[in-house]
Amino acid sequence: MREVKKPIDPSIESERELAARIALAWRELRRGAANNAMRELIFEGEDYSIEPGQFDTLEQLVMHGSVSMGNLAESLRVDPSTATRAIQRLIKDGLAEKVSHDGDGRVVFVAPSERGRMVHGKVTDRRRTLLFAVVEQFEPEEREHIASALEKFANALGLAVADLSQQID
Repeated sequence: MREVKKPIDPSIESERELAARIALAWRELRRGAANNAMRELIFEGEDYSIEPGQFDTLEQLVMHGSVSMGNLAESLRVDPSTATRAIQRLIKDGLAEKVSHDGDGRVVFVAPSERGRMVHGKVTDRRRTLLFAVVEQFEPEEREHIASALEKFANALGLAVADLSQQID
């Protein structure tokens, strides 16, 4: 287990209340009433509809240009079969395509299609617009604190999951 800066004492009511507030906010971010409307706003347009998980895969393709299935699975942090299913759906929807690559012909490479790049651009623009509308509700110094705290939270979550996973094994 990594060194904890200041352990939480669950016998202290204020510590439990703070943990409950964080848990509630986290749940609201994942499942709150605005979440479905937000998904529609970002991921559904007149000429496209894409699931958030599919968009994550498409985003990796756009970022890398073309990528092998193994590298895609690694960058998405998923099992190769999960990455394969995601790519099959993107190909079916005309958002990605298999591409030839010099070298080993047995390795499958995929890339975003022209339509995939268009959808990626529209979703990215809508996501940015929404994020700016949210962040504009905070003072500039609060924005910096939020960004730092979220980055730290995401890192701590990854470390805690890794540590607890080792303890359970």
